[in-house]
Amino acid sequence: SGLVAAACADTPDDGSPVADEAIVAAGPDPQIVFWESLTTLCDQAFEGRIVENKPDTVWAREKLIIHVRECLLGEIRIPFHVGNDRSRTWVITPTETGLRLKHDHRHADGTEDAITQYGGDTRALGTATVQEFYADSLTAVLLPAAATNVWSIELRPGKLLGYALRREGTDRRFRVEFDLTKPVPAPPAPWGR
Repeated sequence: SGLVAAACADTPDDGSPVADEAIVAAGPDPQIVFWESLTTLCDQAFEGRIVENKPDTVWAREKLIIHVRECLLGEIRIPFHVGNDRSRTWVITPTETGLRLKHDHRHADGTEDAITQYGGDTRALGTATVQEFYADSLTAVLLPAAATNVWSIELRPGKLLGYALRREGTDRRFRVEFDLTKPVPAPPAPWGR
């Protein structure tokens, strides 16, 4: 992915940008477009609804809010509030080969949960609107049943942000969609921030 290269590109002494002919010739990197689209949501919060949930969880009865709270050069943090539970934050970072999604879980006192920092990396460029993250080795150790998890984030600018999970080889499926047409007031900070 050119994301790291684009984020860290050198500029000549006169301040003009250096064109990367390889990236220009290939067209825009879909991961860069995806990342830039995500940053346009920074400081905004949105309410969501579950559209797929197998097996069923109690989340269907809770208010679901995401807050694109922090957009740094190398990290986007998106707290995901489930009712009054502010324990979850999605953390997206660039890697040498693509993008990484981690799940930062905290207790109300801010300490890390025993099951935290699970997630994975992209294995392909994906598209400008959908990126898939395959469970990494840490996830397999923390949550053996989740070793075949694939998370995806779909971003249709001005329409919706979808977060989904599928567990390959099983019927485990989850998808929540957040309405980007109706920003809501920002929720309190996630636990530990």
